[in-house]
Amino acid sequence: MTKGTHSYIEDTRNESILININGQLFPRQEAKISVFDSGFLLGDGVWEGIRLLNGKLVFIKEHLDRLYGGAKILSIEIGFTFDRMIDLISETLEANNMETGVHLRVIVSRGLKKTPYQHPNANCGAPTVVIIPEYKEADSAVNQQGICIKTVSIKRSTPEVQDPHINSLSKFNCIAACIEATKLGADEGLMLDKNGNVSTCNSTNFFIVRDGEVWTSSGEYCLPGITRKVVIDLCKENNIFVHERDFQLKEVHSADEAFVTGTFAGIIPAIEIDEKTLSHGKRGLLTKNLQELYGQKLHQLYPKQQ
Repeated sequence: MTKGTHSYIEDTRNESILININGQLFPRQEAKISVFDSGFLLGDGVWEGIRLLNGKLVFIKEHLDRLYGGAKILSIEIGFTFDRMIDLISETLEANNMETGVHLRVIVSRGLKKTPYQHPNANCGAPTVVIIPEYKEADSAVNQQGICIKTVSIKRSTPEVQDPHINSLSKFNCIAACIEATKLGADEGLMLDKNGNVSTCNSTNFFIVRDGEVWTSSGEYCLPGITRKVVIDLCKENNIFVHERDFQLKEVHSADEAFVTGTFAGIIPAIEIDEKTLSHGKRGLLTKNLQELYGQKLHQLYPKQQ
């Protein structure tokens, strides 16, 4: 992959992974769903990206709370209990002999349809549950060197249009922002809300640093990121003033530092925003401090097994 928030180290072991579909394991080349599946036809479903570190699923409760919460709002009855879902994930990892350095995607669609039609009354059966585990380590160079961000014209949706708090398979809003950012020569697109306030990036949550304080959006129009919350909590625990508030681009362009957060790569510095260079074009000191605190937190919670 090219440089970006999801840059990773290629691993040939992924060519022979086993993928779980509705509780059955299939080799990668044989793992398939129907063209009549709601996820394929309509993007009708929810998903989570989860890390495996030192034999432990990182923040698994928080991820599954978000998965099941989103499914409930969309009136999708997943069909597996919370505990059974953890068992399915664990069985998939065990079958692949995976211990660490793994990123897995859990996808739940509304399931098969009798005919390509959006109404759920066209569905005929249980939801489709897919678990894709991959050996996938973030490219550490990106976490050190940082990324370029540009503001895009695509706005974050509202709950009345498409609830931005749901991690839905219907990602057109973010995909459109990603495409625009790429055309502008950026690694990530910065999205505003309907009021012109800074909301989030197309695939990560966004933070700035001003006068030793950390700012992020109010959260009203962004996905409630798991890593976002961890960073906010780390700031509070370490006497770093943090604000969830509305702010605009002028405050981004005059910020001392900026960074983005996500499950896959943790904390990534943003060193250029809309052709404005931040922190002298390199990772800022507070960003580096938060990266270290975040790393320490993970290894306290999920230490290497002896």
